[in-house]
Amino acid sequence: MDRRTAIQNLALVIGGAVLLPRCSKSNPSAHFKHFDITFDQQTLITDIAEVIIPKTNTPGATDLNLYGFVMKMVDECTKKKDQEAFLKGMAEFEDVPKKMFSKPFAECNKKEKEDVLKSFEKKDNSYSKELQAFYQTVKGLTVFGYTESKYFMTKEIVYELVPGRYNAWYPVKNGKAVAKNG
Repeated sequence: MDRRTAIQNLALVIGGAVLLPRCSKSNPSAHFKHFDITFDQQTLITDIAEVIIPKTNTPGATDLNLYGFVMKMVDECTKKKDQEAFLKGMAEFEDVPKKMFSKPFAECNKKEKEDVLKSFEKKDNSYSKELQAFYQTVKGLTVFGYTESKYFMTKEIVYELVPGRYNAWYPVKNGKAVAKNG
């Protein structure tokens, strides 16, 4: 065996050893500065965001990658204890659809997912504060991310630089401006 073939085989073995742990589903699929989350947790947050802002004739939460925005904000803009509460609430969240519909959130249909999220909006719900914090954080950051997205700022709200457009025709009587009807 020549040296070139030995080096190629060694590189192949080392590359395989590096990639093999990444192929396991139990390992985190997303790494952040302060925590890691699994593929199932990533899917959960994506599904919740898509129920909050579904795709219609406008892009939905998945189209705008609001999952990434939510996780980036939680990772970089919240305190450590709030991150821990968020992760604890995320772990507790799967029990809610299982109690309501005997299946995980990912397997629920659209109406069932909406019912699960509506149960958090009731004032007399008995969810833990961590679970409430998880839902409110995902909801708030999803809406915030949508209203700050490039799509929303360029297509839904047309931004005009202050002071706005110039209106050269404005009725004036006796030196005072008069409001124009219509």
